[in-house]
Amino acid sequence: MPRLHYTVSLAYEVQDAAARVILNIEAARTAHQAIVRESLTLPPGVQVDRHTDPVLANRWLRVHAPPGPLTIQYEAVVDVNAHEADPLTLSEPFVGDLPFEVLPYLAPSRYAESDRLRASAWREFGALAPGYGRVMAVRAWVQQHLQYVSQSSVETTSATDSIITRVGVCRDFANLMAALCRALNLPARFTTSLDYGKDPALGPSDFHAVVEVFLSGRWYLFDPSGVALPTGLLRIGTGRDASDIPFASLFGAVVPVAPPAITVVALAEDGHAWPAATSLALSTA
Repeated sequence: MPRLHYTVSLAYEVQDAAARVILNIEAARTAHQAIVRESLTLPPGVQVDRHTDPVLANRWLRVHAPPGPLTIQYEAVVDVNAHEADPLTLSEPFVGDLPFEVLPYLAPSRYAESDRLRASAWREFGALAPGYGRVMAVRAWVQQHLQYVSQSSVETTSATDSIITRVGVCRDFANLMAALCRALNLPARFTTSLDYGKDPALGPSDFHAVVEVFLSGRWYLFDPSGVALPTGLLRIGTGRDASDIPFASLFGAVVPVAPPAITVVALAEDGHAWPAATSLALSTA
């Protein structure tokens, strides 16, 4: 099992006492992910409200700071003990048998407009045998048809926009793959992680977006951009698309003064494995 150590450093200028910063940067606690240790460092006088989603395990921080500089640092050591499965044993679900809590991930959403892509998806993938292989074909198509270019999209870029421009970053790859899967009646959702294993030529460490598809009663991970090592996909947030789980939402007069500074390293201690490529299907939900 890999053990990852990551830090997130954020810097803002708060200009109004009524401003709020809502964050989703803390590692999720699930049956397949354990937090060994963590810390959150804030300036004196800063108030923080906490909430953990009981279903998705998303951990939210609402930060209320007085006017002036606001620095936030989160640090965690996390064990990722992913469930592993033989892809050949995984099947696509029959819609009539899906759990009710999975049904929202069949519907189009703000950045994953599956309704607009339905005809294209069935034309491209409809003749393929259902199952893990078809999902991998969707993943491969997205990776082949989009070019990974840093800062090539904006926060309003959607799946259909990405098909037109043919460029994007990880969030765009994930929104597009989720939309295509939903168009094929495959429940799919958007998950945030970290890009451990990314080629340094693509830029510094950052948050990373991947997709989960519901197969054989479990959510399995897929990385359509292919920039990170699969067994190092640490779970942070889960939602319908990028609109549900931004790492930071700013309300009121608060301004970023620097891009997020992120580090992520694997710790080869106590027999923990290095993150690696794998042919197995992985789930951390």
